[in-house]
Amino acid sequence: MSYHVVAIIQARMSSSRLPDKVLLDIAGQPMLAHVVARTSRATNIDQVLVATTTDASDDPIAAWCDSKGIGYTRGSQNDVLDRYYQAASHAKADLVVRITADCPVIDPFLIGDCLNTLLDGSYDFTCNRLPPPWGRTYPIGLDTEVCTFSALKKAWEHSTESLHREHVMPYLYEGVMLKPKEKNLTAGVSQRGFNIAQLQHTPSYGHMRWTVDTPEDLEFMRLLFDHFNGRDDFTFQELLDLVQNEPNLAAINSTVRHKTLYDK
Repeated sequence: MSYHVVAIIQARMSSSRLPDKVLLDIAGQPMLAHVVARTSRATNIDQVLVATTTDASDDPIAAWCDSKGIGYTRGSQNDVLDRYYQAASHAKADLVVRITADCPVIDPFLIGDCLNTLLDGSYDFTCNRLPPPWGRTYPIGLDTEVCTFSALKKAWEHSTESLHREHVMPYLYEGVMLKPKEKNLTAGVSQRGFNIAQLQHTPSYGHMRWTVDTPEDLEFMRLLFDHFNGRDDFTFQELLDLVQNEPNLAAINSTVRHKTLYDK
């Protein structure tokens, strides 16, 4: 059976800690360009869409997408679940990959692993990280979530809490008890009956920060891309080797507090 797989990148300009960050320059390209390019390299991705908002502040995102021929949709600023559902419905998606626009080193191979895990295990939702109390073993900035359209539709139809609407997927995985399924994979059934799986990495690198939400993060990311001479096809392992061999680089943003599920 074939599936139409759509990766949806949520993007907005109104970041509280680093305004306009998604279009800030990294190695001669807007950060969003790197996210789109790296996501597009994942196997089994049929379509990549940028999901921005109808707010006038996000007109530059729509204009950039238009200029580059990149598909996009516009929806609610705060009800991100609705924004995702409308984008996925518009694209006639069977499977939805959720990516955020502040992850310019998102790993295409890891996206593929999350997709294949969902398909091979008949899961409703797979990921490589979950918020506390579940924890993470992949660096912040490689965050990938995959779900079936039917699961997304159920969340859209039934979730009423603002936390669910803002963060898209919590309705699916809330209350899940994850247990080892096989090497580097935990799985369980959530309180609402969804089959959930989380990819794990051994050893854990969950303390590493490879995302952009502050000026320190932006400095880190620009230096990182400079090291690779502006290319954006470096792998997870290449990046890991770099930050482990150059601790001064990793130290640039090591004290930044990562936002949680409960932060607006």
